[in-house]
Amino acid sequence: MPEGVIDMGDMEVIFSVTDGVGIHRESVRVELGKEDPGAVGRRAGGLIEITVPESGTIEEFSHRLRAELEAMGFALLELEQDPEQGEEEEWL
Repeated sequence: MPEGVIDMGDMEVIFSVTDGVGIHRESVRVELGKEDPGAVGRRAGGLIEITVPESGTIEEFSHRLRAELEAMGFALLELEQDPEQGEEEEWL
């Protein structure tokens, strides 16, 4: 895959972050081309727009992505074990 274009590995990392803060995948728009310095934004309708930076690794960007989403008010979802049912539940 040419430099400057996101791949499925990049998308997996991005979705691991957005899924982790409860953002539905249909509410995420990721530019196909990488561009420095990268960007994370929210449109009026709630759509999250992400541009992956060309420099650095996707893992480095994932930390920035999580921090910027938390600054927008998203909270990390944690899994809680229900001892009676043995199932996991997500909560904010």
